[in-house]
Amino acid sequence: MSAIDTNRVHGGTRSFGIGSKFLAAIAAWNDARVTRNELSRLTDRELDDIGLTRGDIESVSRAR
Repeated sequence: MSAIDTNRVHGGTRSFGIGSKFLAAIAAWNDARVTRNELSRLTDRELDDIGLTRGDIESVSRAR
């Protein structure tokens, strides 16, 4: 069984300006990449168990 941990905290982006916004965007991109890779490794049966299909992987990885 697989588990995906999505407990990343994005706080304080207002106080540091564009640099922290850039880092937050990089972190969000990486989170989506990791989620997409983990879901892609699951079998069709495992995806069905959690209510997803292969076609859902891209939209789920981009959702926040």
